[in-house]
Amino acid sequence: MDFLQIAVVLGVVLVSAVLMGRYLAGSFALEPTRFDKVFGGVERLIYKVAGIRTTDMTWKEYAKALLFSNLVMVVIAYLLLRLQGILPLNPSGIAGMEPLLSFNTASSFLTNTNLQHYSGESGLSYLSQMLVIIFLMFTTPATGIALAIAFMRGVTGQRSIGNFYVDLIRAHTRVLLPLAVIVTLLLVSQGVPQTLEPTATAATVEGALQQIARGPVAALESIKHLGTNGGGFFGVNSSHPFENPTPFSNVLEIISMFLIPASLPFTFGWMVRSKKQGWILFTTMSVVFLVFLGIAYTNESHGNPALAHAGLSQAAGSMEGKEVRFGIAQSALFTAVTTAATTGTVNNMHDTLTPLGGFVPLAEMMLNCVFGGDGVGTVNILMYAILAVFIAGLMVGRTPEFLGRKIEAKEMKLIAITILVHPLIILVPSAIALATEMGSTAISNPGFHGISQVVYEFTSSAANNGSGFEGLGDNTPFWNIATGLVMLFGRYISMIALLAVAGSLLAKTPVPETIGTFKTNNSTFMVILLAVVLLVGALTFLPVVALGPVAEWLTLH
Repeated sequence: MDFLQIAVVLGVVLVSAVLMGRYLAGSFALEPTRFDKVFGGVERLIYKVAGIRTTDMTWKEYAKALLFSNLVMVVIAYLLLRLQGILPLNPSGIAGMEPLLSFNTASSFLTNTNLQHYSGESGLSYLSQMLVIIFLMFTTPATGIALAIAFMRGVTGQRSIGNFYVDLIRAHTRVLLPLAVIVTLLLVSQGVPQTLEPTATAATVEGALQQIARGPVAALESIKHLGTNGGGFFGVNSSHPFENPTPFSNVLEIISMFLIPASLPFTFGWMVRSKKQGWILFTTMSVVFLVFLGIAYTNESHGNPALAHAGLSQAAGSMEGKEVRFGIAQSALFTAVTTAATTGTVNNMHDTLTPLGGFVPLAEMMLNCVFGGDGVGTVNILMYAILAVFIAGLMVGRTPEFLGRKIEAKEMKLIAITILVHPLIILVPSAIALATEMGSTAISNPGFHGISQVVYEFTSSAANNGSGFEGLGDNTPFWNIATGLVMLFGRYISMIALLAVAGSLLAKTPVPETIGTFKTNNSTFMVILLAVVLLVGALTFLPVVALGPVAEWLTLH
């Protein structure tokens, strides 16, 4: 039955992704399409009111627009968090957030990470939840989608990479807002609160009074998953019955967070006018995802060996830190999806996963291209595809070309920067945290698991995921500053480098396909791409993985 549940959910994701992929390709087309008749009027009004010029941009102009808009948003978010104590829509009287935590929170939601060093129901007013959290939950995935579309235009040789503001607005009007309304209504039907009423006071069965936090939860939950955001309204995230009350809501949230990342490879296939290209990317990522899902499900269903040796029954599997209403299958699937799609929402406590069960979300974030967040994951796998073409082409003496454009030193230098930055901003801060008291004092589980806690925190920050091994005491000046900087570096260095790659490829004169051209639409290339992704990941992260989850697993056996 568990396998049937997983298969049905993934089957729905596949069908939805194929349809959504075609829809996205039409929605972001540079030439007029039928979608303009539906959304064009509203979009033209927004352009007029905001004074937006819809002319095509160069990659540098696109990058400047992206950075400037994000800078304005983070400043506004920071100020709102600092001043929430004196602003309206604060019925619980929550005080303003302190400076370093405000920096970390604003950076986190700006970068589509949603790492939370605070508890949502007690740390934010309703105004902050709406104008900071929900607002950034829309704009940051829209930024990622715009980046992906711009990169695809450059790679596929369209007339330009487009206009950032047009792409940003289309991502809202044509994708995120309509989907969010539908998912919000479905969540409300399942019992997720959507209200501006203050915290409720109620009596327990014993007669004691309790405070029950509530608020505009459903609106946040919908875009939290559709935008691969992950930050919860409540501290325990999607384990809370107000965020995720039923098995249906659990499945809905899984499909929501997987929908756009899984559809973008098909969008690429439509844009390049070769469906095979899209299927190659999708299948490559799916193979890695299914292997990791199998590891997580197997280890969690077999339980904890230490408890088994002590004679304790684990007939239901390792249920520590999991909700009974979801069980092992939906918990393992949720864990694999939330880190494959770099969403970060959780319906179980990742810190209590078995060692190899915890290895799965860690490894998916380290690779950072197993579907990935909205837009960014597809761009990352395309980056690896270009790298694979370059390596394979040189090895067999064929011209390193990708979709009719030569891959030369400039592109490879930019891709190398992107590949190297990711492990650099994970491993260096992790080493500092483990070697110094200001970092190591946050560890709640000394030993191998403590290493995993630290590495997971920085990996989640660098991959813009946001989940954590939450035994870590991370609301300190060191962790707020360090993870805040890692989130910013992980987001924007790669974005600018990959826009530069798109601009460089777009400027190249297309070369005709010859007998020496290395084909990228067959199973041979898929195997090479898969090998490149896994080899780069293993050579970069295997030593630290051996010190953390693998060493912990060995001690239990």
